[in-house]
Amino acid sequence: MKNFKDKVVVITGAASGMGRAYALMFAREGSHLALCDYAADGLAETVRLTKVQTPGVRIHSAVVDVSNKSTVEAFADDVKNALGPACVVINNAGVSGEGAPVWAMSDHSYERVMGINFWGVVYGTRAFLPQLMSQKQGAIVNVSSVFGLVGTPNNSDYCASKFAVRGFTESLAVELSSSDIQVHLVHPGGINTNIASEAKHEKFAKKFLTTPPEDMVDQVRKGILKNEPRIVYGNNAARIWWGSRFLPFKKMRHVLWQQMKPALDPAPYKDLK
Repeated sequence: MKNFKDKVVVITGAASGMGRAYALMFAREGSHLALCDYAADGLAETVRLTKVQTPGVRIHSAVVDVSNKSTVEAFADDVKNALGPACVVINNAGVSGEGAPVWAMSDHSYERVMGINFWGVVYGTRAFLPQLMSQKQGAIVNVSSVFGLVGTPNNSDYCASKFAVRGFTESLAVELSSSDIQVHLVHPGGINTNIASEAKHEKFAKKFLTTPPEDMVDQVRKGILKNEPRIVYGNNAARIWWGSRFLPFKKMRHVLWQQMKPALDPAPYKDLK
């Protein structure tokens, strides 16, 4: 892909963080924006900021629960009617997990996190892919995480969803490898967003979430233009990627525990030997 001017760019999870940064960045690139999120107020603020910073930008926005298949499909139809067929789809929407070890995690958290983080990506990809195929060009950008490269303590719900995004997207990339539709798998490191804004995640956020979202989305922009299938960027991202590939699991397990232990609630672990 050579540029984004006049391209229809779909961004899920656009109410804040990287989603808002994507919207502002692609608007500056001259794109037409299709934005959705579950948080209506945040989404409205993203639309307002984008119109203020880039007057004249065309925007279609909607409140969408990405874990609901029919709602995502309806959004895809509305985008095509309002702006034309999508060319770039950023499946960015995501939530953090419960922040507990496996034995203390609720079934609800696994279901909720998988519904948004994984099924949201699946539904978004499948709903918009026919539009890209009709034009025989475009880009699907699915956001995993560095926690889609390694399993970390108190994050089995989140890691499971991001590993699933990775597997789904790698399969899709192979399936479309002989086409002109690009597939990009994004593994952000510690990005300073509100995904871990709850009080129970405060230690983790302060220690690890330091990279500005604007820096992350600019790396994705460059990755799409260069057709890089995997984009790994952000605090600790390169180190985790290297460790996931080259360190024996026994060693990596020890490193991850030592790195993350200070940010964990010790209470669920007190009875372990």
